Order: sequence, then C-alpha cells, then structure tokens
Amino acid sequence: MEKVTDIKLNKEIFGITPNDNVLRDAINVCRCGLRQGTYKVKTRSEVSGGGRKPWRQKGTGRARQGSIRAPQWRGGGIALGPVPRDYKIKMNRKERQLALKSALSYKNKDKEIIVVKDIELKTPKTKEMISALEELAINDSKVLIVMPELTENVILASRNLQNVLIMEPYELNVLDILNADYLLIQENAIKEIEEALK
Repeated sequence: MEKVTDIKLNKEIFGITPNDNVLRDAINVCRCGLRQGTYKVKTRSEVSGGGRKPWRQKGTGRARQGSIRAPQWRGGGIALGPVPRDYKIKMNRKERQLALKSALSYKNKDKEIIVVKDIELKTPKTKEMISALEELAINDSKVLIVMPELTENVILASRNLQNVLIMEPYELNVLDILNADYLLIQENAIKEIEEALK
C-alpha cells in the first residue's frame, strides 16, 4: 500500500464544523438498530397447566382462585413481561448525511484519515495484511478500511484481525467511523463518498 502524496478532500464533507447533537442522535440510531429485542416471557395464557379452578369459589375459607397459573402462583405466567420488539429509530436522510460529514470531519481534523492509491494483496494471508498495516504504522490501532470493491484476498487476509474492519463506501456509518482509530481509504473510494454525500 502506498500513501497518496497529494489529494484534495472536499471541504463540504471532510471540513465542516461537526454537529455534535446530530452526531449523538446518529450514534443512538446505530446502537438501537443493533439491538435484537428477541426476549420473551410466557403470559398466563401460554404456560402449561391450570386448566381448572383449583377449589370452589366459596366455603373453603381461602382466597378465591381461578387458576394455579395466575401470576401470583409459583410457576404461573408473568404479568406485563417483555415481548419481542423492534428498537429501530428513524432518522431523516439529511440528518444522516450531516452526521456522516461530521464524523468524517472529526477524523480529518484529528489527522486520522489515511488515503492510499490501491489496497491490493498478492496472497490471502493475514501476515501480509499485518505487514501492510505496519508499513503505515497503524498495525496496533483499530482500522476501518474503505475500498470501492472488496477483493477476496483482502477479505480473507483481514477476517482474523479483530482490529480491522473492511467495508464499501455505501456501508459507511457513524458508529464504525468513530469507533476506528484510523480510516484507511482507497483513493477511488473518496470520490464515491463525496458523490454520495453531496
């Protein structure tokens, strides 16, 4: 991988004044989207048993009961328990774009964007990916690699590295950008990012 010596980034995307409020909302949207919400408890109609009245209504001296699977009984159903739900939050397109621009501007401001001419590996070996990152002195950092088209060698060489994440420009999101210490972007991908966020 060879660093690009001279590249002009679009100031309207990589050089804006970041909007922290929109950025926080976008992070919240991403984190909520990751929640599965698949938990479930059984209500009194779903637990097994309790088909008949345990004792007659009057004359026993005990409290009236209709089922041994009511919530107050051991082994009974759960009242008002959690059920599967979708945690996704909607966000306007312009707000999403502003959040991405803000995240990219923060990275550019902190000099955490590295642009390379090409990301190519001769073999799909992890040690080749590690040596490529060592050349750029970012092998001990969390790296987000952005390239216009994922190649098999890059995918296979990086999948065992916990600190490396690869994606195409259309997959970029605020959470992954801010979570990475460095953005390693292929030169062709810069144009795609700028076109998408115009």
